[in-house]
Amino acid sequence: MKKILFAASEAVPFMKTGGLADVTGSLPKYFDKKNYDVRVILPKYVCMEERWKGQLHFLCHFYVNLSWRKQYVGIFETTYDGITYYLVDNEFYFAGNAPYNNIYEDVEKFAFFSKAVLEALPYLDFCPDIIHCHDWQTGLLPVFLRTLYGDEEYYTGIKTVFSIHNLKFQGRWKLPAVMDITGLPEQIFASDKLESYGEANYLKGGVVYADAVTTVSPTYAYEITTPEGGEGLEGLMYACRDKLFGILNGLDYTEYDPQKDVYLTNHYNEVNYKEGKALNKTRLQKNVSLPVDGDVFLIGMVSRMTDQKGFDLIAYIMDELLSTERVQFVVAGTGEARYQDMLSYFAGKYPDKMKVHIGYSEELAHQIYASCDAFLMPSLFEPCGLSQLMSLRYGTVPIVRETGGLKDTVIPYNEYTKEGTGFSFANYNAHEMLATIRYALSVFYQHKNDWDILIKHGMSQDFSWNASVAEYEKLYDSLMTKFTW
Repeated sequence: MKKILFAASEAVPFMKTGGLADVTGSLPKYFDKKNYDVRVILPKYVCMEERWKGQLHFLCHFYVNLSWRKQYVGIFETTYDGITYYLVDNEFYFAGNAPYNNIYEDVEKFAFFSKAVLEALPYLDFCPDIIHCHDWQTGLLPVFLRTLYGDEEYYTGIKTVFSIHNLKFQGRWKLPAVMDITGLPEQIFASDKLESYGEANYLKGGVVYADAVTTVSPTYAYEITTPEGGEGLEGLMYACRDKLFGILNGLDYTEYDPQKDVYLTNHYNEVNYKEGKALNKTRLQKNVSLPVDGDVFLIGMVSRMTDQKGFDLIAYIMDELLSTERVQFVVAGTGEARYQDMLSYFAGKYPDKMKVHIGYSEELAHQIYASCDAFLMPSLFEPCGLSQLMSLRYGTVPIVRETGGLKDTVIPYNEYTKEGTGFSFANYNAHEMLATIRYALSVFYQHKNDWDILIKHGMSQDFSWNASVAEYEKLYDSLMTKFTW
């Protein structure tokens, strides 16, 4: 039995702020349980929902030395969906009304978490063959393992995998402060290790010291080795390319299933999707106070409202799109105030064509995936993206920019061969995006049979975790059969 421990700052259902939690909460249950014992460890946040706190069983407590600090660690355990979860307790670090506070507090918080994970292992009666670390919050874990614990017999056989979910967020802070926080020797903060542009960089530490590095799509794995996508670390990523693997994220098909979705009144599948989607479309239009029109081209978005997600492009063309085309637009999400205000302005100017929900509603998100004709994702960069996978699953045709996981998962429509699952554009350009939307419009209105083919192709794709798990199993097995340090 191969033992794998996921270490992450969040995981559903206990804590979620983004796609990281979906991955760490859903991926473990897809491994072959006859050969892999996969468990998860994460912080026990005070802001976690009370219903989960009541299900935690106290295991033990101990103290760790974090530089000159001696800090309490409590370990709680629970089982959810067949997976064992450990939660690290320390209210000094994990209090507050959100899991992340500010970068100064978080660099100490997650240095503590990384060290607590390693020192908890002997208490858990679970010595992992591999610790799979996720994003910068666990970047110090491979560093601590190889430097502070490398000579201890208990830890010598443990390998590490470090997964980058978004290279933009690196956990960078001032060198003297991080030296004081971590207690790591000064030579660790050299340019070939943790130092980056005069700062300490947790993500860089994870990349340098891990036995293997993964990211969440093959295209993104390439993009981060280039100046355009490397976020200042492209040289490091290129140098580490022999241990860098792009493994596409999957989707939890038990949660996102148009035949069983608890948020939908009208369920459907690949056979009866026309009736099901039509009924859901009518219901969504009524719920958001748009004119009920089954024939209009309804575009949806569920997104953080930021530059990364392409909202600067949307701001540039929205007036032209809404004033000249027969469309309706439904957008849900939160983000930068300027984009929230922009969308609200257009919703006020075109009340019969656009509705905006500022905030996040799981119910509304599922209804958008199921009800719309098309789903727009014009991202500047997108490590993997889950929304396009959800829209394909629900028979909503994605319109995306060709970047990262969007390029890997959406096959452009070919009007001659009738192949494809969606529409895409290559350059980060507002009018190229507008032209692609208009092309999709023309297919929707003038070539209904082709549109139906796109829907069927999309719904027949398999982006469940099964294929991804096979790649992770292959990677784990290869690490356990060779010496890497």
